[in-house]
Amino acid sequence: MIRYYSTNRSLEGVAGLTPFKGRVSFREALIQGQAPDEGLFMPEPIPALALDDILALKGVPYAQTALLVAEAFLKDELPREALKKIVEDSYNFDVPLERVFDRMVVMRLDRGPTASFKDFAARMMARLMSRLRDGGKRLNVLVATSGDTGSAVGEAFKGVEGMGVYILYPRNEVSGMQKKQLDTIGDNVLALSVDGKFDDCQNLVKQAFSDPGLSHLNLTSANSINFGRILPQSIYYIYAYAQLAGKGEEIVFSVPSGNFGNALGCEYARRMGLPVRMLVMPTNENDEFPNYLRTGVYEKVSPSRACLSNAMNVGHPSNLARFFELYGGTVDRTGVVHAYPDLEEMRRRIFSVSVSDEETKETIRRVWDRHRVLLEPHGAVGWRGLELYLDACRAPVAGPCVSLETAHPAKFPDEIIELTGIIPEVPQSMRDLETRTGAPVELPADYGRLRAFLLDTLKGTD
Repeated sequence: MIRYYSTNRSLEGVAGLTPFKGRVSFREALIQGQAPDEGLFMPEPIPALALDDILALKGVPYAQTALLVAEAFLKDELPREALKKIVEDSYNFDVPLERVFDRMVVMRLDRGPTASFKDFAARMMARLMSRLRDGGKRLNVLVATSGDTGSAVGEAFKGVEGMGVYILYPRNEVSGMQKKQLDTIGDNVLALSVDGKFDDCQNLVKQAFSDPGLSHLNLTSANSINFGRILPQSIYYIYAYAQLAGKGEEIVFSVPSGNFGNALGCEYARRMGLPVRMLVMPTNENDEFPNYLRTGVYEKVSPSRACLSNAMNVGHPSNLARFFELYGGTVDRTGVVHAYPDLEEMRRRIFSVSVSDEETKETIRRVWDRHRVLLEPHGAVGWRGLELYLDACRAPVAGPCVSLETAHPAKFPDEIIELTGIIPEVPQSMRDLETRTGAPVELPADYGRLRAFLLDTLKGTD
């Protein structure tokens, strides 16, 4: 059986921290969200997939790929029929692979209920939590969002029995469309508008999880600190390979990267056996990771920089702890490095570059003018990162090269109109927003205020 350990398990002698040396099941990792020592849960061993089984997925529905991956991780914790129902309920929308030219492809992950790639993880995670939670026990999901996570999580959990969802977002760093989505979900979902940065929201959530005085509230996470978010995000890399590659070919993925959960899904897919030639991880102007790969010294960006690709405005990615762990290092949630990973191995497997807002705009304009392919800011960062990687390659890349489009262009109408002159078509999932109403709870970036709110709001819940 796969067991899950903490990235902080070896941090002896660190003031205020007691390393968690235990191992837990997937169910326990899912419900707890974060390890008791503020570390992130990691699976051991990482299951292997046979390449022939991956190639056999060519032309079959996406849910079948999801079932293959879900069984690899969860066959000892859930029966196959239960997993089959979960993935079929989760994935009832298209995953287009749009050829741009030659073997350059955009994978559009924007066709779910909130037009964001976060739908892939949130829908499967909600159904896993519903299935695996203790009967009769209410779970309260606390989630920080820099853009799309919150609405995807909120919509995925809306109306789910025994669940409450509280979404923290930075008041002045989400688009108008994103704010409308977050504020108007309603039912068992409440938006908390925080006067601060995404990093403030993320730190508030982490403080709440590590606060023993809140343990009776049954808090859990739907951010990518929860491995329940990472597992579903490994699936679409395997799906894309099966549709695009031939046996023996290697593939390149470019993943616009903020909190690094999406890219981590690709890293796990590679370690499961997917022939990934390079994982390209372009960031926006929050350039802490490309600077680390270049210099060998990690320094977080604080405060994080507000950029056009707002969902990537992260100055210290939570999932960097998992990347460091996979390559033999340790970094804690505050950005302190306790042991550096194998830098040369990381450079061999990962390429990262910072893409400015001006480059982002130029990429949107140029790709539309030349190829009539519409990108939004995050997808444009991914595409530009892929171009820069291919420019830096010493040898030609023969296999498919896939850039991820992580949000629908209609979420950024002003930018798209300004740069291309066209009005992006609004997907059906976003057309009802104008008629929705709702307002957030406004909070300062102060843990004491969040703590008091949670204690007052959640008292008396089951």
